[in-house]
Amino acid sequence: MNSNAITQKLTELNLNGAKSAFIRQGEDVNYQALSFNERFYNILESQEIYNANAKTKMLQKLSKIKDKQATIANIDYIPKRQINKDLILELASMNFIRHRQNIIAVGCTGSGKSFIIQALGNRAIEEGFKTFYIRVPLLLEEMKISRATGTYINTLKKYQRYNLLILDDFGISQMNSDDTINLLEIIENAVDANSIIIASQLPVASWYDYLSNKTVADAILDRLVNSSHRIELHGGSMRKIKSTIKKFDEN
Repeated sequence: MNSNAITQKLTELNLNGAKSAFIRQGEDVNYQALSFNERFYNILESQEIYNANAKTKMLQKLSKIKDKQATIANIDYIPKRQINKDLILELASMNFIRHRQNIIAVGCTGSGKSFIIQALGNRAIEEGFKTFYIRVPLLLEEMKISRATGTYINTLKKYQRYNLLILDDFGISQMNSDDTINLLEIIENAVDANSIIIASQLPVASWYDYLSNKTVADAILDRLVNSSHRIELHGGSMRKIKSTIKKFDEN
């Protein structure tokens, strides 16, 4: 049996990682010094890496995370932001997902909340967790439409299947009583078995007054606040800090 037949069979079996490793071994004379078991293990390892990379790409695509380049390593810990680096690194271990805990990130507009929560989302994907990112106003609009079209239960089930649900821009627009109930349903379904990251311009102390239905507000805060790590960002807008545009006095 020649190499072409083996390559063809690997293609038919969709073992592209193994195929690449097999071809590489045939082209590199250094592999001849290895035993059969060593070479075969290398082929299996290559397929395993290929599968992991393919899964990561699929999870990234499904996540709807906007900033695919956001990483934990690129978080800026300048003193004025007062970010607890030890907390961020602990959260980056993804143990909060394994323990079904949540994260609340608060800070003013432009403070970098979205970057940090998306960095954590990208890290979760690297660890193989199903992750989904959505802005709260869009989520609430989707829930409203699903009630009108009779697909409400299916929509709830959709968001329940993610290991990590990232809700950005909570508190950026007014919520009526129905919106508050819909948000509670999403949170109720998610926190029972999974984790939530929620980012807001509003300090947590203001959430109760912001939520229009006080009974539901109690339920939301009970489910989120008591099981959440807190990331609090200070120091104003990172966009201003990192801006490369020079300002000139017009005299």
